Amino acid sequence: MNFQKIFIPVAGVATVLVMWMLLHFTRMMNVLKRAASRPIGHVDSAVMLNARLQPGMTLLHVIAMTRALGKLQSEKDAQPEVFRWTDGTHSHLTCTFAGGKLAHHALFRPGEPAPQ
Repeated sequence: MNFQKIFIPVAGVATVLVMWMLLHFTRMMNVLKRAASRPIGHVDSAVMLNARLQPGMTLLHVIAMTRALGKLQSEKDAQPEVFRWTDGTHSHLTCTFAGGKLAHHALFRPGEPAPQ
């Protein structure tokens, strides 16, 4: 039996899989490195972030957009996870992540009356 017919395709698939994992790990480390230099829970504009968010986004994607880690509002390691980002005008955006994906987000602006 000719093992090259089996070995070469398996080696190719393994190489592609390892390359994909390395690219994903490198992207994750770069996002977290950028977020480490900013204050936790701060964003340049909560309104602009609110306009860019879509349900189903991953937490890593949101952190990459804000360039900052969100301030955890829920208990640690509890599902769903709730994070908050605040801007300089004291507007804040509260995001709920279920299973690492954005399930809901709500914007609060200080000039508006509280929702009932």
